[in-house]
Amino acid sequence: MKAAGYRVFGTSRTVDRVVEGGITMLPCDITSDASVAGAVEAIFARTGRIDVLVNNAGFGISGGAEESTTAQAQALFDVNLFGAIRMTRAVLPLMRASGGGRIVNISSAFGLVPAPYMALYAASKHALEGYSESLDHEVRTQGIRVVLVEPAYTRTAFDRNLVTPDAPLAVYDAARAGQERLMRDVMVVADAPGMVAERVVTAATAAVPKSRYTAGKMARRVSLLRRFVPASAFDKSFRKQMRLPQ
Repeated sequence: MKAAGYRVFGTSRTVDRVVEGGITMLPCDITSDASVAGAVEAIFARTGRIDVLVNNAGFGISGGAEESTTAQAQALFDVNLFGAIRMTRAVLPLMRASGGGRIVNISSAFGLVPAPYMALYAASKHALEGYSESLDHEVRTQGIRVVLVEPAYTRTAFDRNLVTPDAPLAVYDAARAGQERLMRDVMVVADAPGMVAERVVTAATAAVPKSRYTAGKMARRVSLLRRFVPASAFDKSFRKQMRLPQ
């Protein structure tokens, strides 16, 4: 975004500084309404406008769906879904007042397909997709568009930051370990983060944006297969790719 001519602000829970490339980092906890409001107000005070919001915060839990308590599931949704909702609600009035804007929500290929042993992550991304498309229809007449970017596996710290289930069950030990091996293997050949950044710029700057932009060859392939391959054939192929018993 910086290279595209935007003044860029990033957020984290603790940082308040200017990082390499002239990007200003501000503290913001997206699970807190007050923290989100404070960060957005600070940015608006410095710039007088907010043209683009990119929601990309998120984390995953590696384990069977029933291995996470409701509290752990709620904590994941509080970041992956409600964090985006909080940020969006904070910027919408400012975008509307300035005549328009663009909100880019980072989803995932797992917002389109299942994610065995990462079911809660997939559920949060499916929810983000539904929220984003619905909101886009609501705010178009205000000059605001909401767009999704859907990467597949990307070489980030995502796999190293996976959270373990808070209620593990022995019945899932072998399968969980197998999926963790799969994650390590695919990360070796995963897409570079810069490729996702390029799609974000495209989504943010397109005069007439599409509703969603896949990011990378794998994500495009998954999207096409999900749309056009019969369900039974997709299911069989998917289980093979995920190294699940046929």
